[in-house]
Amino acid sequence: MRTDAGHGLLARYRRVQNSTNLDQSINHFERAVDICPMDHPCRPAALFNLATAKLINCQANEIYSDLDISISVFQDALNLRPTGHPDRPITQLHLAIALLSRFAKQGFQIDDDAAKELLREVLDVCHADSHIHRAASLTIETSALHPAASNDANDLGQERDDPHVLDEVISLHYDALGYYNATHPRRGQLLGNLSIMLVTRFERHSNDEDLDHAITLQREALDLHPVGHTDRSSSLNNLANQLSARFNHRGNAEDLDQAIALQREALDLHPVGNTEDLDQAIALHSEALALAPVGHPDRSSSLHDLAVELSTRFDHRGNAEDLDEAIARDREALALRPVGHANWFASLNNLAVHLSARFVHRGNREDIDESLENLRCALTLLTRNDPHQVSLHDSFATVYLSLYRPRLDSTGAGEDHDSLNAAMHHLKTAANVVSAGLLRRLRKSLSWVSHARQHSHDTELEAHATSMQLLDAYMSTTASVSSRHNIMKDFPSTLAVDAASCALRSGDVRRAVELLEQGRTIIWTQMTRLRTPLDSLQAHGDHAAALVKKFRDLSSLLDKPFVDYPEAARRADVEAKEIRYRRLVEDWMGVVEEIRKIEGFSRFLLPPIFADLQEAARDGPIIMLIASKSTCDAIIIPHKQSPTSIRLPTNLEKLATLMLELREAIGNDASPKGNQTALIKVLRKLWNDVVFPVVENLGAFARRGSRIWWCPTSVFNFLPLHAAGEYRANGESLSQQYISSYTPSLTALVRARRNHDRSPSVSFAAIGQNRPGGHSSTLELVEPELKLVRSLLPDPPTVSFTKITSVDATKSTALCALRNNTWLHFACHGTQKFDDPFKSALLMRDQPLSLLDITKMDLSRHQFAFLFACESAIGDSEMPDEVIHLAAGLQFAGVKSVVGTLWKVDDSTAQRLIEAFYINLCRHGTMNSKRAARALHKAVRSLARDDDIPLDQRIVFMHIGI
Repeated sequence: MRTDAGHGLLARYRRVQNSTNLDQSINHFERAVDICPMDHPCRPAALFNLATAKLINCQANEIYSDLDISISVFQDALNLRPTGHPDRPITQLHLAIALLSRFAKQGFQIDDDAAKELLREVLDVCHADSHIHRAASLTIETSALHPAASNDANDLGQERDDPHVLDEVISLHYDALGYYNATHPRRGQLLGNLSIMLVTRFERHSNDEDLDHAITLQREALDLHPVGHTDRSSSLNNLANQLSARFNHRGNAEDLDQAIALQREALDLHPVGNTEDLDQAIALHSEALALAPVGHPDRSSSLHDLAVELSTRFDHRGNAEDLDEAIARDREALALRPVGHANWFASLNNLAVHLSARFVHRGNREDIDESLENLRCALTLLTRNDPHQVSLHDSFATVYLSLYRPRLDSTGAGEDHDSLNAAMHHLKTAANVVSAGLLRRLRKSLSWVSHARQHSHDTELEAHATSMQLLDAYMSTTASVSSRHNIMKDFPSTLAVDAASCALRSGDVRRAVELLEQGRTIIWTQMTRLRTPLDSLQAHGDHAAALVKKFRDLSSLLDKPFVDYPEAARRADVEAKEIRYRRLVEDWMGVVEEIRKIEGFSRFLLPPIFADLQEAARDGPIIMLIASKSTCDAIIIPHKQSPTSIRLPTNLEKLATLMLELREAIGNDASPKGNQTALIKVLRKLWNDVVFPVVENLGAFARRGSRIWWCPTSVFNFLPLHAAGEYRANGESLSQQYISSYTPSLTALVRARRNHDRSPSVSFAAIGQNRPGGHSSTLELVEPELKLVRSLLPDPPTVSFTKITSVDATKSTALCALRNNTWLHFACHGTQKFDDPFKSALLMRDQPLSLLDITKMDLSRHQFAFLFACESAIGDSEMPDEVIHLAAGLQFAGVKSVVGTLWKVDDSTAQRLIEAFYINLCRHGTMNSKRAARALHKAVRSLARDDDIPLDQRIVFMHIGI
């Protein structure tokens, strides 16, 4: 009865962690021992139960002096269970664990030796598949990774660098999980230890799977440590640290948010006052250090943390005493972390960086020499694939940049130039450490760009190219379109135009074009890669055919929309889906690499070279406009001739002002009697500063009246280039000389020209919504407009016409019409969501037909779309070079030719333009989407004589595509 009561109380303690239950359990087990005489058959079990409860009490209350009692009682139980006794192995196992616990705290080698002897005997007598055999193996391997005088799971692996040992102990922990089910009291600790070891392996080898699995395991451990559990605080901290590590590795803001929330919860469990203030943070770290005297296993960590805080305060306030103390603490921490210690590199690196900072502050050459010596020492000891290489080379760069100061000393400029070259070399090396992960490499490459540009170093162009390549690779691992858009906000929006500007300064116009194409419209490019046709690859044999199938299957899986989970969804479920997506990306990239090995496909899905991009100019020259902080330029790209660059007489600041003036001018003084002088002033500036310098050079590439294409970047995306002119009697304008179209990228135009359908019969859908859901006002002219469009189109069988309006024009019917018709005309409200542009939409009766909905569709057979909806061709001003708007979305989805609007459209005046447009489009009784630009051009020109149509309404429409 006493034994049963003791077990019940011990089980209750393991569930609720109430120390009273544990005390009562020990009392019951002690009474059971008292009533069992020496020769009683139950005495060994009673002793074993008491020893186990005593050991748990030692661990729970950290009263390790009581370990002697537990070990003594275990020994008594073992003496009563001779060789051959069925319970001897389990007793030996628990006695060994107790001995190892005492060894970890007190460092007596005799305990370690005795424990290992006991464990070896267990392994000799137990079957290899038994639970006890596995537990003994796990104990041996774990003890091998524990230094004496430390029982912190975070110390696992610090003293052993053999990767095979770590792999083996991780494998044993996974095996043990199969025996420790969800109700087992030790499962939480096992999960936590395994999680930390996976993080240790991640830090050594940078395998993403290890970090993902560690976080998953740590979440489960936290679930097993509810509020009130003694281990909850450590679980919270461990999970927060791992999420923070993953944020640094991948940049997912959700990981950082969760880490902060978990740290706050952990702090709430140990309230110490307000830690937000830097002074108090340092005071707290000093207090922690005082609690870890010389010889304490946590002293090196406390020293390291305090040094970091002191250095931070120096950065904020410039107090040299803080920096001196930080260096002193760094030295002490490093002394406690010899070569081979898991945190040796962190201490050495911190000391080097802080010495470099003091050199900048005081100019003491000894500091910089010591800093470099420390870093060189680290470089010789780190393996080539160690992810710490990134931090090391970054520190090298910091030190050499601090040396690069004109007239630093009597050595002259030559040494300074060598220092600059060395800094750039180390930044480049940091960006190419594959094991460090894409995000860290991308950040280092951007740092390389910044420093190379600041110091006009000749590696600037290479730094730009590397950054764009890494940004593209990093973005490809992100599951949803909206998350890609959000991630893009964290990186410079001018990366591509700055790279192109750099190439132009070096005289390489072709490279400038390639870099613009590589670094812009990244989100669209990644989506269209998954829809790449591979018909020509099929003919290269069975292996190629198998690769085609695998590529298509994986692309189809990746092209499916990533489901946004509700806020209440378990984070572990969301992470599991994200992990599966990244695995699919890795498999997909593996197939792409295999395809590139096939003859003729070496550049499959690589950034296009200039010769390929020049095909976009097959039907007329393309003008790329570049607006960077350094210069504003135009590049004219003809089909066969060499490209030409033109320096424009403007700058980024003037263009930004012009854009603001345009916004204010639209709709201003727009009555029939108004002359819109403010708008005319803007269009004149646009002509003088941008368009006229281009037109002056176009004569050699395009005859008067022919077509040209504009590919604007940056602020140019928001200016009506097609409408530029002098706007005075006998004045010049662009529309007098050329027919303007736009393209978001050269690749998009090349792709749009593929499979151009010249079929004499077309399916045409006119979709109108006069009163969308949530709107009280009615668009009175929608129905008349669609009737007008129908009257102007050729009769069947040339055109098969479908009209969808009013209550029938719902999101689902609009999607169906999009799918089943290759010519489209929309007449409805449009809305542009600048905070989340993929939610920009055409408004239907029930729900919006969003840009995201359109991107999910394959419209590669589609020829034309007319978007009579407000702001259907205006993108996101924060990321203009991603060109995210409805008109561009339709083209990227496959529509060859699109007409959209730049701002709000007036229904009554626009009706006349639509009539003139379709008259010109259908003049010959046939339908050809390549005539859309000319039809729009003629329509606008024909209305120029109508004084009652405001200028802003005559120029509101723009053409995109072929």
